This record gives sequence, C-alpha cells and structure tokens, in this order.
Amino acid sequence: MTTSPQSTAGPLKRTADRLLRLLFAAVFLLTFSAQPAAALNDGQQLVVESWRLVNQSYVDPDRFEEIHWKRLRQKALERSIQTSLDAYDAIDGMLAPIGDPYTRLLRPADFSSLKANTEGSVSGVGLQLGIRQDDTAIVVIAPLEGSPAAKAGINSGSELLSVDGLSAAELGLEATAARLRGSEGSSVLLGLKDPQGKRREVDLKRQRVNLQPVRHRLLERDGHRLGYLRITQFSEPVPQQVAEALKELQDQGMEGLVLDLRNNSGGLVSAGLAVANALLDGGPIVETQNRDGFSDAQQAGRGQLYSGPMLTLVNGGTASASEILAGALQDDERSALLGSRTFGKGLIQTLIALGGDGSGLAVTVARYLTPSGRDIQNLGIAPDAVLPQPEPFNPGGEEDSWLDLATKRLAEQLAELPAKPLAAA
Repeated sequence: MTTSPQSTAGPLKRTADRLLRLLFAAVFLLTFSAQPAAALNDGQQLVVESWRLVNQSYVDPDRFEEIHWKRLRQKALERSIQTSLDAYDAIDGMLAPIGDPYTRLLRPADFSSLKANTEGSVSGVGLQLGIRQDDTAIVVIAPLEGSPAAKAGINSGSELLSVDGLSAAELGLEATAARLRGSEGSSVLLGLKDPQGKRREVDLKRQRVNLQPVRHRLLERDGHRLGYLRITQFSEPVPQQVAEALKELQDQGMEGLVLDLRNNSGGLVSAGLAVANALLDGGPIVETQNRDGFSDAQQAGRGQLYSGPMLTLVNGGTASASEILAGALQDDERSALLGSRTFGKGLIQTLIALGGDGSGLAVTVARYLTPSGRDIQNLGIAPDAVLPQPEPFNPGGEEDSWLDLATKRLAEQLAELPAKPLAAA
C-alpha cells in the first residue's frame, strides 16, 4: 500500500510546528537568562556582606554544615527588606543558629559605643553599674572622677531605678548602660534611690568621659610598701598607662604588687598581651587556634617592667583578655590568683565595620588556651586561693575585704624573703 502526498502533509506540518515551538522556547529561555539579575537594594547588600564576612572569618566553619549556612542566607534574603532595620532583623535571624552569642550584629549605636570603649573613652554620664546580689537591683558601683554623675553627687551603692522614665530593672544591666550613653551634650533623666532610701531624680548632660581603665596607688601594710594596680578593661591606652603606673609605684619604693583584674570583662586582646609582656620575662603567654586548626603561641619578650613579688585578684567578672593575662601569670608561676573562679570566655572576637551605615559585626575568629594547654571556655580559671563570700561590692574601695586579705598575704610573703645584703661601704 502506497501513501499519497496528501496523507504525509499533516504529520510533516505537525512536526515542523513542534520544531518551531521548541526553537521559540529555546530562544525565549536564552533571552530571559541573559537578562541581568535584579539588583539588590542597600539592605539586602548588608545581609549578603554580613554573610560573607562571617563565612570567611568564623572560628568553626564545620558549624556551617550543621546549620545549613547557605540556606540561611537565602531565607534571610527572602524576607521583605526595605530599610536598615529590616536588614538588621534579617541578619540577627541569620546569625542566631550559629549559637555563638559573641558573633553578632552591632547596630550603629552599639558599634560606635564598643569602638569608643576600646579607645578608653565614651560619651555618657560616667557611672559604673553592677547588679546587687541579694535582689538583682541595678546599683552604682562608683561614679568616675570628674564625670557628670560625680558632679551631681551620686554615691556608690545608690540604686538606679529608671532611665528616661523606663524601669532599669526591666531594661536589665546592658540595656540600662546603653541608654546612659549618647551623643555629647544630650540629656538623660535618672531616677535614683540612695543607700539611705531617699529617692530623687537627676537630669544629667552627657559628656566625653575617660573610663580610667588603669588606677593605682601605694598602700602601707605591716611596714611594707605595696603597689595596688587595678585594670578595669583592656583598651588602647592601657599598656602605656600600666607602664607609667609601674614606674611611679617603683619610684615610690614599692616592694610588692597587687594586680586587680576583678570585673575586667576583657577588651583588646593586644592590650592584654602587652601587659603580660611587661610582667613576664620570656615566658609563654597564650596559644591561639584559628579556624584552620593552626596554633600560634605567644611568648613574652625578655625583660620586665616589674619583676618583684605579686598577687592577682580575680572573680566571676574576669573574662576574655583578662583571663589570658591571669592564666599566663598562674601557669608561669609568676603570680598566684586570689578570689573566685573567672568567667570562662576562651574565645576571641574581631570587630568589622559594615558598609557606610555605621553598623558592624563582632565575629569569633579564634579560641585560646593558657600556656599549660587549658581550654577555659565555659570553665573559667580556678584561683589558687578562694576568698570568702560575700564578694566586696566596690573593688579597690575603702571596705574591700579581698584587697585587705591580698595585702596581708603579700606582706607575709615579703616578711619571709631573705634580707637583702647591705651594700659595701
């Protein structure tokens, strides 16, 4: 049986139509794929940049596989991001699954404040705050000398009730401290209750305040001259200020030193290392481990700014860079530690600026071990001698029982040392 031309025309036409449709579809897909992707707005770019910086810097990249890190970036970008605040919320949500509270977004005010702290000054009212142990009230540890708070006569032990009408107890310590900071010349209204129970409101004008991270004085104890050196945080000026303080104390005839690191929550690791270098003669300071598993041992140089007897006070507020210093002093048998177990922050962060909006990132980039190989993350450092509770409220103040015990022990150590030979006439 033969097939007529008419009978083949239908199938050929249908085949040609299908080929044309396929060709049109291919041209359409090629044209569509060649179009540029929709440009990211500023907020979305902030999210992408944050992801990139954490991705290339975070100390534990294996963690990214566990939390599906790339998918978290996509989920963040799927949110409606029209403003900087939208971007900040998206970044917070993206970083949260990492499970590291120290790797975090810093909004412009927080980033500016943290940078100012590392430089040794801040714009605020000059109050050091703490939490009272018996009822968790937020109280004044001390006003900084020359600050608006000191000029207003705010006393140590006063309870801070409110800031601009907001309850300090509800805000919590960190948020309360943040609200006391602000642009120079701006005002803030404080509600206070003094140690005698009298309430009052004080309107203070913020100014640039020197945080006075290094304080020192000479103490007399049982016929011995003892130096007292307190470091409240490690900022850029600290190494030079410590050097000047040690020189002044030695010029005054210091026989022994009490180093006070209580409530020193850290700061610049480089500043902590510099202070350790001043007190250790060629001994190991710390070993850091980066994301690639490489270890870098830091060693003190030869020579010391002070080589005499010393004791070091620590407590649960001693953290990070101050724990690096305390651990080195203890492991190298340079100084015994007195007080209570330290905080236990064995992670190191770096600060990274984000774009031009003033925000930034704090990213954990390394972990550290003490010279003997101790990993103190979440464990802290146990002191050589535990001092009795309750802990003194105002370190270095008139009623500091721990300082009294430290000077007593140091004086006893000095009394046991062999007498220095008299110089020949």
